[in-house]
Amino acid sequence: MPPASTGASTLIVAASTQSSPVAATVPVAPERLEPGRPGYRRMSFALFAAGVATFALLYSTQALLPAVSASFGATAGQASWTVSAATGALALCVLPMSALSERFGRRQMMTASLVVAVTVGLFVPFAPSLGWLIALRAVQGAALAGLPASAMAYLAEEVRPKALVAAIGLFVAGNSIGGMSGRILTGWVAQAWGWRAALGAVGLLAMACAVVFHFMIPKARHFTPGSLNPKALAKTVGGHLADPLLRRLYAIGALFMTVFGAVYTVIGYRLVEAPFSLPQGVVGSIFLVYLVGTVSSAAAGKLVARLGRRGALYLAVSTTAAGLLLSLADQLAAVLLGLVLITAGFFAGHAVASSSVSRTATTGRAQASALYQSAYYLGSSAGGTLGAVAFHAAGWAGTVGLGLAAVLGVVSITLYGTRAARAERMRPAALVSVQN
Repeated sequence: MPPASTGASTLIVAASTQSSPVAATVPVAPERLEPGRPGYRRMSFALFAAGVATFALLYSTQALLPAVSASFGATAGQASWTVSAATGALALCVLPMSALSERFGRRQMMTASLVVAVTVGLFVPFAPSLGWLIALRAVQGAALAGLPASAMAYLAEEVRPKALVAAIGLFVAGNSIGGMSGRILTGWVAQAWGWRAALGAVGLLAMACAVVFHFMIPKARHFTPGSLNPKALAKTVGGHLADPLLRRLYAIGALFMTVFGAVYTVIGYRLVEAPFSLPQGVVGSIFLVYLVGTVSSAAAGKLVARLGRRGALYLAVSTTAAGLLLSLADQLAAVLLGLVLITAGFFAGHAVASSSVSRTATTGRAQASALYQSAYYLGSSAGGTLGAVAFHAAGWAGTVGLGLAAVLGVVSITLYGTRAARAERMRPAALVSVQN
């Protein structure tokens, strides 16, 4: 067998006849990536770096909200728009960006998104007013929109189905590391040199991650370019929205992110106030609990294998709800343990739901993932703003109440899906009974 080319390998089959041997060349599709195969480790590391850059940039102001409020004389709700504008813009732009990835390629779209987002990130620290800061953050979120859905589609095309949950779990783990490192970095830099220097440091971190991604990501071997046909795009999107399972997964992603966005937007305000009164650097270090999310998202594949997808979701929502209730205590240790449980439950649930979308959609995977990302980040935007409003109106208990309502929504949707699946399984048996 000859060496594989960058396009497709060939299998040479020798056949003999009475006159002379004949060589037949049969094209064979390149093998998909999986653990132990060449390129899988490079792919995992590249997308891990992309995940770090995405979450570090997207939530760069979240740990700095008290400092931003003080600098511009803004309320918690007003300052929260520096986060919600970025996530909201990402949610609105992710679908058209995914359409561009169908035409120009996943790898190219992810690279362009990182370059633009990092460039904008270097201007963000110089925003002269809160309005300018929110506007730049919105542009940054729109630029990042090309990465999440393209990454999910890239993985669905390039990775073996059995390894897909684990591969997406590693990408989500990169998100958690990015969220953690960005918040810790901004917390300590802001304490020493102010929030503007902190945002500059995040921009430099994201630049380093973008360079790693560019040189490590393998070329796509299973991507087939499509056309930019608005009617075809609308038909594909309509087909995904008509799928009951996909609709449930989109709602689950939005509700999980509503909880997460609310908790981590508001937690800084709670911890800098009495009875905790923690300094900015220590508040930033609280986000070390994101390491729990790294572990739980990477372990999502094992959870699904042992409990099934719905079982894994039930475990995720139970863990999240327990964390919310525990965080109501006025003891710092209890609050930290509550954050650990919330983070573990959220990242596990997100990894299961997002991988289920990629597995369910057999066509238009980029659009299917884009719709999930739209719902997911709309949930983040809504959770951040509503969580801040609830905190202003009723304190931390108001934010927890919002989170518990979202958790109840996830439970209801998952329970409905369980009953629908059970009815679907019983239907063939009922038909056989009628026929007999």
